[in-house]
Amino acid sequence: MFSQRFLQRGFLSPISRDPTRVIIRISRFANHAQKDAVLECPTEASVCAPWMMILWLIEGWSDTSRPVEYIASSSEGEDSDGEIIFHPVSDIDLPTTKERLLSADDSLTVTAHRLVTLGRASDKKSTSSGVMNSAGLALISTIILLVVDHFAWRIVRMPLAPFYLIRPFLASLALVPCFGYICLPLFRVLNFGSAISKGAPLYSSKKAKFSMDGIFFLPIGILVAEAAVKFSSTEVFGAAATTILLASLGVLANYFGIIEKIKHLPAWIRCFIEVSAGAWFSYWMYTTDISTPYNMKMVVPLPPPVGLVCARKFYLILTSICFVSTINGVGLINGLSGMAPGTAALAFIGMSIVIVPICPDLSIFGASMAGACIGYLLYSHQNTVDSMGQTGSLALGGALAAMASCTGMFFPLLICSGVFIVETLSVITQACWFKATRFFHGKGHKLLRTAPLHEHLVLSGIQQQKIVAASYFFSSLLIICASYVGLSSL
Repeated sequence: MFSQRFLQRGFLSPISRDPTRVIIRISRFANHAQKDAVLECPTEASVCAPWMMILWLIEGWSDTSRPVEYIASSSEGEDSDGEIIFHPVSDIDLPTTKERLLSADDSLTVTAHRLVTLGRASDKKSTSSGVMNSAGLALISTIILLVVDHFAWRIVRMPLAPFYLIRPFLASLALVPCFGYICLPLFRVLNFGSAISKGAPLYSSKKAKFSMDGIFFLPIGILVAEAAVKFSSTEVFGAAATTILLASLGVLANYFGIIEKIKHLPAWIRCFIEVSAGAWFSYWMYTTDISTPYNMKMVVPLPPPVGLVCARKFYLILTSICFVSTINGVGLINGLSGMAPGTAALAFIGMSIVIVPICPDLSIFGASMAGACIGYLLYSHQNTVDSMGQTGSLALGGALAAMASCTGMFFPLLICSGVFIVETLSVITQACWFKATRFFHGKGHKLLRTAPLHEHLVLSGIQQQKIVAASYFFSSLLIICASYVGLSSL
């Protein structure tokens, strides 16, 4: 009798007890659905094993995230409990091709090894695609910042230091991978993180990864920016303090996730934290002497013919809305490998270009944070780190919101955050449509397979790295538009 046993996301189950043949159902769980196939083969393991491999090839079921155990036994009689257990993790114990005669156990071992290693090439291809995406993003960002530095005197109408934005960008880009090789292994030894693979069906094939990895690259981006302005900029201090505060709250949230087994902070607590951060930052700006458009506080520059708009008391509301929307937008796309830090890096670059005429010091902060995000990407794709956790999403969203609130550039940030907005709107539309159809028809219907949009695209069969590359391309176009709109507003 074949033994039933879950093997990662799949299992073998017998559907016949005929002593002369074995009929097996092979089940795999992928993309929120169970895929079944039925295989009929003789009881001899040496004959059955190749058919199992062929079926696996046809169905495209391969998972190489961990070594897999396959268990098989004969179906002759009710009392037969003999089992063959093998761990196909390397070629060391496999029979060589020179052996002409293979036993049944050896045949099954060879087959299992092939089944497990079928997806290795696709995993390497996915990793290579991720590295190429990150390298392309770094190249595009470098070119954009070099162009901005070259024409900075026309934008600011005053001389700036050579390579004003590219220096902090490249410094953070180089330092983050170096510190990653030191910090992340230490985090793992200290169990300083929480696994994100559980409870996430879409990403259940991934290895368990630490969701507090965002904590090591954020201080580097902040310290590089502070060093570039010689720790003398009030605006950089305020943005850095906001980033550190929100990152600390993310660490606290992950701590409760580890100790108290709480997966996410309650929505009302998270919203209260975000609104409080926006209100605190707005009060700090009002009571501190900082660089503002035309030396006027609480103003919002808009493109012609609108011009400057004095928000006054509504500025506090705008700041709080900016913090809430940006932080949640970054958090929505944080699950897909490379999407959140990459799009956030492009948003930082766009905001750095926009605010150069208003506050050059704060533009250095944005360039440094962009370099830290891309450095994190270059390191993470080589070390199977896919999520920054709440530590990264809270901090990056808060840093972007602080840059916009400090200079009044809410509208350019809205354009730079186009990817975040689309993802957020997909969630809102999905929920509203489901509730509306349930109210009118008694049964809820969905517009998308699942929300947010990038998960729907993954379930539709589009490769994750293609989705990430498309988000980078889309964000690159948006930051060009945001730069034009923002600079024309001054």
